Amino acid sequence: MTAQLNTVAHLAVDHVSPVPHSPGAVAVVRRRVRAVLAEWGLSGDVTMDALLVVSELLTNALVHALPPATLRLSRVHVDGRRALRVEVTDAGRALPVRQPACPEEHGRGIAIVTALSARCGIHVHTGGITHWADLFIA
Repeated sequence: MTAQLNTVAHLAVDHVSPVPHSPGAVAVVRRRVRAVLAEWGLSGDVTMDALLVVSELLTNALVHALPPATLRLSRVHVDGRRALRVEVTDAGRALPVRQPACPEEHGRGIAIVTALSARCGIHVHTGGITHWADLFIA
């Protein structure tokens, strides 16, 4: 089996936003992200997918990780295609992962992120954990 190498060229970090560790943070950040993506001229479909990815990654960080959390949006090239990279960095796990009491209501976030993104992953580093997703924009 041969490994497929993906090349990613970062154009620039275009938007960085600290995320308050509070119940209303996801809604506040989603509004900010919607405005940024509208300013960048992204299509409605990409914006809706990006907002859902942002919501899922932020919710995971706020529920399962230690503060602080930061959202970073970047425009990148992945294998020659334009993409939006969504990154959420947190200080790491607050508690061990447990099975949700009601699986119908919890536990689908990463599956949603995987389904909506061209690719996604996790980067563990000394500052914590970064969950990222790339969504093709053209």
